[in-house]
Amino acid sequence: MSEQLKTIVTDALEDIKAKDIVSLDVSELTDITDTLIVASGMSNRQVKALADNVVEEAKKQGFRPLGVEGTDAAEWVLVDYGDLVVHVMLPATRAFYDLEKLWSIRPDDMQQG
Repeated sequence: MSEQLKTIVTDALEDIKAKDIVSLDVSELTDITDTLIVASGMSNRQVKALADNVVEEAKKQGFRPLGVEGTDAAEWVLVDYGDLVVHVMLPATRAFYDLEKLWSIRPDDMQQG
């Protein structure tokens, strides 16, 4: 995963005033991606604007997403760069799915319960 892309994404989110930006290293939990960046927008319009800004700023530096999902409803927009996946969500959606907790559970933790 490119540290440059991670910086571009974080800066793009900060530019549009994203809330609670969190970067999660999930490289030991899955082969699908290495890093998840999760952020909140305070309205559907802001969620879409945040995701659009990520895509636009990354394209300026030569990074093109593999896919973008969720822009129609803009409750949860996912921008997939392969080794880095960005999730921009409304606070209620983020609280419901709680990706930070989900991606912090290790397989060994589940057997101890």
